[in-house]
Amino acid sequence: MVHNGKVICESFVLLEYIDETWKHRPLLPQDPYDRATARFWALFVEEKLMKNAWIAIFSEGEEKEKAHKVAIEAVERIEEQLKGKRFFGGDDIGYLDLAVGWVSHMLPVWDEMGSTNILDPLRFPSTTSWITNFLGHPLIRDNLPPRDRMWDYFHRKREQIMASRASD
Repeated sequence: MVHNGKVICESFVLLEYIDETWKHRPLLPQDPYDRATARFWALFVEEKLMKNAWIAIFSEGEEKEKAHKVAIEAVERIEEQLKGKRFFGGDDIGYLDLAVGWVSHMLPVWDEMGSTNILDPLRFPSTTSWITNFLGHPLIRDNLPPRDRMWDYFHRKREQIMASRASD
């Protein structure tokens, strides 16, 4: 993002910049503890879910199984955080929803591609409900990349990674 001639990179930093620049619509909670908690969960999802889902989808055998297990455990923790909530922060989209929003649109593509079933709707009803709410929000729904283009991109990426591993 470029704002007032300044380049802001990295999604979490960008979200905090938006939060601090446009005070009329805060993304992060006002309470310092709640702000720290939101930042923790954003990093948790990136480190535990994103990293391990990626490994599970682009690997095989024991490596895939181990990463899949860690990714499922991460979704179990996310499920606990979402119980009884429409969004992570309550009734409206906030920092954490935006920080982990990739889960709603990208992870189902990865699940299908890698035959991983990390986001089992029966096992994770609160997470599934959050995904529905998040993807249904007009600001999100109207700005998502087309699923078929994501599929094509990640399918090519998976083929490249798997081919390079096979030649090693």
